[in-house]
Parts: sequence; C-alpha cells; structure tokens
Amino acid sequence: MIDNEHELALPDFADLPLRAELQHEVEELGYTRPSPIQAAAIAPLVAGRDLLGQAATGTGKTAAFALPLLERLADARPAPARGDAPYGLVLAPTRELALQVAEAVTRYGRGLGTRVVTVYGGAPVGQQWKALDQGVDVVVATPGRAIDLLNRGALRLDELETIVLDEADEMLDMGFVEDIETLIEATPETRQAVLFSATMPRRIEALAQKYLRDPVTVRIEREAVPEGEAPRVRQTAYLVPRSHTTAALGRVLEVERPRAAIVFCRTRVDVDAVTETLTARGLRAEALHGGMDQEHRTRVVERLRSGRTELLVATDVAARGLDIDLLTHVVNHDVPQSSEAYVHRIGRVGRAGREGVAITLVPPAKVHALRAVERLTGQPVEFAAVPTAADLKAVRLERTASALRERLLEDMLNDDETGTPNDDDGVRTMLAGLAADFDGLDVAAAAVRLMQAAAGTPDDGEDIPVVTAPRTREPREPRGRGGAGGTRPPKAGTTRLFVNAGRASGVRPQDIVGALANESILTGRDIGAIQIHERHALVEIPEHAADEVLRSLRGSTTLKGRRANVRRDRGFAAAGSGSGRGRRD
Repeated sequence: MIDNEHELALPDFADLPLRAELQHEVEELGYTRPSPIQAAAIAPLVAGRDLLGQAATGTGKTAAFALPLLERLADARPAPARGDAPYGLVLAPTRELALQVAEAVTRYGRGLGTRVVTVYGGAPVGQQWKALDQGVDVVVATPGRAIDLLNRGALRLDELETIVLDEADEMLDMGFVEDIETLIEATPETRQAVLFSATMPRRIEALAQKYLRDPVTVRIEREAVPEGEAPRVRQTAYLVPRSHTTAALGRVLEVERPRAAIVFCRTRVDVDAVTETLTARGLRAEALHGGMDQEHRTRVVERLRSGRTELLVATDVAARGLDIDLLTHVVNHDVPQSSEAYVHRIGRVGRAGREGVAITLVPPAKVHALRAVERLTGQPVEFAAVPTAADLKAVRLERTASALRERLLEDMLNDDETGTPNDDDGVRTMLAGLAADFDGLDVAAAAVRLMQAAAGTPDDGEDIPVVTAPRTREPREPRGRGGAGGTRPPKAGTTRLFVNAGRASGVRPQDIVGALANESILTGRDIGAIQIHERHALVEIPEHAADEVLRSLRGSTTLKGRRANVRRDRGFAAAGSGSGRGRRD
C-alpha cells in the first residue's frame, strides 16, 4: 500500500517512465510535478500492474490512468500499424464525466495520434456505432451504453489490454454492478484492470478482489493543513419541505449575500432551475455544466474570481478540480449522497485561517444523512430558520438604507469640493417640485418602492411552511421488489413514468435505475420508488426533469436486451395536482 502521509518529495514528470510525446503534452499544459496519485500510480501502471486507487475528486486521477494507458498503447500499437478493436476501455458513471475523461485522453494522446471514441446514453446509438466501426484505440463509456453496443456487436473487447473503472463507487451506487461485471468478463483474462474510487466500501473491495490480480494499492489521504491554518467553517442547515427547497435557497442567499459561492446541485436540470430562480431574485448567478467546453468553463470561473459573478451553480462533476481561493460559501441545494462528499465540498472554504460558510437545505427525510456528517466530522451542524417574509423585508430595507447613506455621503463630499449642491441631472430640481405638493418623507418612500420594483425584487409575501424532523430515521421506500402492494400516488414534487416491461421480462429495479441513469440526465440518486409489476413497471422521478428525461429516452431505452417504451403514467398526474386515480395491476 502506498500512503502519501509519509511519502518523500514528489518527483518531476520528467522522472516518470513516459515517452517524449506525452512529456511534451504535460509540459504544454503547464504541469511540472505530478500530484500524489499520479506519482504513485503511473510507474506501476506503465509496468502493466493492476491497481486499486482511492483518492478524492480533483486529485488528478484522470492523468494517473490516462498517461500510462497511452504509454502502453504506443508500445503495443506503433503508428501507423494499428488495429480496429479498442486497446483500452474507460468506464465512467455519467456522460458528463465520460466527456471530460475523453477530452483529457485526447489531449494527452495528441502527439501519438490516439483515436478516442466516447459512447454514452441520450445520444443516437448509430453515430457511436459508426465511430467504433471506423477503428478506435480508447473507448470512454457509460456502462449501460457500453453493454448496449457490446450486445449489438459494435463494441469489441476481445483484444482489450486495459480496462479502467473511474469513480467505481458512484457507478455501483447507480446500480451498474452487473453491467460492470458483464463488461469485465467480456475482456481477455490477460488484460490490465484499474479501479479508482473516492471511497472504499466493502462492495468495492469485493469487486477488486474478484477481478484485480495482485493489485498495487494506492490510497491518497487528504492533505494535512498546517497548524494555525485549519479551516474555520460555520455549518448551517435549513429544514424545508422538499418542494420548497429552491425557493428557500433563494431567500437564504438573499440574506447571506455571499461574495463568492458554489451552489451544488445533483443534476444539470436542477442547475438550470436554481440558476434561473437565483437570477430572478437579483443575485448574480451563473450555471456551470459538465458538458460546457473548456473555454466557456474558464470564462465562468474567471467571472466568479473577479467578482463579476457571486454564485456558481454546478454539479459535483462540473465543479471538479475548481480551486478558488477567495470562496466564501459552499451551498448544498441537496444533502450530498455521502458524508465524504459533504466534507470534500466544504473543504473548499475556510482556508488559511479565514472563516467560511457551509449551507445545506435539508428535507425532513434526509436529517439522518446530516447526522452521519456530524458523526464523521465530529462537528455540529446548527439548524436555522428559513428567512420569513418579514425578515426579507427588513434585510432589503436595511440594504437600501445603507446604499442611500453611502450615496448621500458621496454627494456631500462632492458638494464640499464645489461649494454648491450638484444638480447636473436635474434630480434636486424635480424633488423640490414634488416637495411643494407632497410631504418629503412620502416622496422618499415612493422613490424607494419604485426602485425596489425596478430591481425586480420578488414578492415573498408568504412564508415557507415550517416542518419538523422525524424523531426516528424514516425507512427507505421499497423499490418494488415484489410489486404485490397497491399502487399509491407519487410523492410531492415527483411524477411517475410507465415502463412497458416488468417481472415477466426479468426486469429488476437495478435494471431500470441503470437504464434511466445511462440514457438521461438523471443519476441513480434522483430516481425514487420503483414498483415492478408483471408486465410493466412504475418509477418516480423529479417532476421538473420529466420532459427532458422523456426526450432523452425516446427510442433509445433498452431493458434486458429488448427495446422498452417509457411514457408518463396515465394513472396519476404529477404529485400535488390532486387529480388522477391509481391503476389496478
């Protein structure tokens, strides 16, 4: 096992066993010294060893497996004598991450003429099949689409030399374990296997024990913070109904008014919805998508660094690798799936002895997840009340008063320099005319109200409902393993999809989770209760994502090797509509 807690000074990239073309690309990117995971992993991977690696996101894992893969590829397939079947396969949990990995592999392998193809759900399978048919060196894929192309005979794994599982714990959380095992078992026994995971639960260790041969184990611990520079993070949670999460977030941020913050959301659809809501409140918010090109991504981040933007709304994948020293707040629109993910997020603020703020919106059913965070960190997370309509009114008036004081003091200084009040714009003359007909305070009050209306201040006349946490942990809703019970309405904020395949076709809940997560914008965490019936299945998803999910799934969903149709369930309308009756199975 290699542990960076006791390792010596890191080598330079020039000291690693990488050919000149790869060294050149690394130098062009401005890297001179490898990160701990790169220093520990590259040499054994170039030597052909299997590897089990644990490191947090943003530590340079992609280069740690991509550079050795390209080094071995160049040895085995010197240009132009290259075959058509893939030499390497990289599996990633989401299409955003797959696109990022493919972009990095392409850049590193530019001097070698490496042919890289990315395959993922939600895109026409025919174009991906054609790209594979033209010959490929490295395939970067999401598991579900890789299985689909393997079953169609489009993805050949008989000549594969290296398979990489990136973010393995995330893929297992999304229900891809059987797809992963099927893909690994389709590769030659002599292939090299590489597994990277941010966490190392027992099921990851079991997967490694089953498929990795005498692996090198690399575990990169979090960097120790120098004494006196320990992070100081004020952690606050707001208990809100799930359907009011985004509205509550807008109120909290309007009161907090962070100078520079990252707002973490689960999906790209959530990112867009939250960005729109925050912008409507007059907050300077911008979205950061994993699918954005690097130039756009760089511009958005630079606007946050320069103060032109206050809030960056992003998914974990899109925010990977961002390092913003002056970040003041980290905001969780949803409770992170794991305590480790929460700790990794809040580690972005409160650096070098400065105080940072971590804000989390928590529905009652997720309070237990926050308690798990407290157990991991040993620090309490304080609950606070969501700002009321009266609180917002008071905050807005105080900000207006502060802005007016600053302007009055500025005008007084200018008047002192000239000796006479400045009325170049005619404002004083206009007010003098109004004061002749109305009380001066009434004129000022009307002016402030007009100013607030022109600023687009939202009407927050109603308070967000107050909820209480359950006394005991709520049991997770069963995902329809028997399908014997009656069909109940979907939860608030969700809608239900109808899938025309069920127990008779051998469909299991994990098959549906994998198909939806692979072919659409959803992750496994977004998918709610699943009920499997004899000839159909019902699955709950967020209502706001339904239309985009259905567009992504049109004509592309495969379950148990057979095409399946997915549509809105006609038995129930979206939760909260009050209409619709349940279907009897």
